[in-house]
Amino acid sequence: MNLPLPPALESALSTNDIATVLDAALAHFGCQAGTVHLLRDGVLKLAASKNIPESVVHIVETVPIGKGIAGLAAQRLAPVTICNLQTDTSGQAKPGARATGLEGTVAVPMLVDGDLRGVFGIGKAEAYDWPAEETDLLTRLGGALAARLGK
Repeated sequence: MNLPLPPALESALSTNDIATVLDAALAHFGCQAGTVHLLRDGVLKLAASKNIPESVVHIVETVPIGKGIAGLAAQRLAPVTICNLQTDTSGQAKPGARATGLEGTVAVPMLVDGDLRGVFGIGKAEAYDWPAEETDLLTRLGGALAARLGK
C-alpha cells in the first residue's frame, strides 16, 4: 500500500515534527483535536496533543495497551472508531474521554513493517462515521511518521 499521501500531509511529514504532522492531519480531516502517542517501554506515551483539555492530557500521558481508544487500537493493531464519543456505550472509551467534548473519534496504530510504534488519534466536534478510506489514510500517515521518527 504505497499510495502517495496528499501534498499537505507529505509536506508536514518532511518536517519530522510530530506536532506539525498532527496539525496537518487535523486540518486535512476537518478535526478539532488529536493526540499522538509513541510506544515506549511497553506503554503508550503522549508525544503531542492539540486542543485536549489539561485534565484529560494528565490522564492520557501514559496509556496501557488495551485501555481506552488508543490502547485498544494498539492492542488490535487496527483502527478504533467511535461515531459519537458523548453517547457511546461500547465501553471502548474510558469515561474521562467525554471531557474532550469530541464526538466522532478515530485512533489508528502507527505501524512500521507490522511493528507497533504508537497510536495517532483525531476527533471531530460532531458525530461522524469514519469511512475506511479515511482510516486507511490516517493509518498510512501514522506509519510514515513513525518510520521517520525511528525507534
